[in-house]
Amino acid sequence: MSAASELKNLASPSRAFDHQRFFKTAKGQYGEGDIFLGITVPQVRKIATKHKKISFKEIEVLTASKYHELRLCGLIILTLQFKETKDRSAQKSIFNFYLKQAKAGRINNWDLVDVTAPIIGAYLVDENNPYPLLEKLSRSKSLWDRRLAIIFTFAFIRAGELDPTIEISQKLLRDEHDLIHKAVGWMLREVGKRDVRMLRDFLRDYSHKMPRTALRYAIEKLPEPERKKWLADSR
Repeated sequence: MSAASELKNLASPSRAFDHQRFFKTAKGQYGEGDIFLGITVPQVRKIATKHKKISFKEIEVLTASKYHELRLCGLIILTLQFKETKDRSAQKSIFNFYLKQAKAGRINNWDLVDVTAPIIGAYLVDENNPYPLLEKLSRSKSLWDRRLAIIFTFAFIRAGELDPTIEISQKLLRDEHDLIHKAVGWMLREVGKRDVRMLRDFLRDYSHKMPRTALRYAIEKLPEPERKKWLADSR
């Protein structure tokens, strides 16, 4: 049985209704028009693992689906294939295929980005100059491309390279969308876990320019007196 068929067999209309509210699928919301089957992430991961050897053509059947969980499954399969190979050319093929899905508008909600970009973004860590792509994504009109730009930098953080997150955070400071504010704050918080001085330097320069949500996320792990000071000083 195909991965798509297995997933559809797990559909739960009541859970689908809850997911469509949670992921803001109503008219005018960021996930407008997305359709859910009502499948849990652990269920999706189990089926993705079972079908992790399928081809790009078969993966694209999933990522091109109107159903959110099928797209998630296809993208998770890509992460599994990426992690299982050390071959640079194979990783490049996976990365390029992933970007193709993004360009086609198939990576179109925050969970699809967040579950996959920190893994697939590891390809960029070994690139000579990853900044042009990250900057291009950060300037995109697409909310999801911009979220990819900052969440890709999680791979750099995990590799001990913090500068890309600082660089892209600066470029997204004036972004108008709450989902970008949250993502930037989250990545800055991760920077602070590795190098709190670097986070404090960033806050010293930019806290008064940061959206309030981004600032709150960024300082979440700092001592409470310091958090209060940053919030007060940035008013």
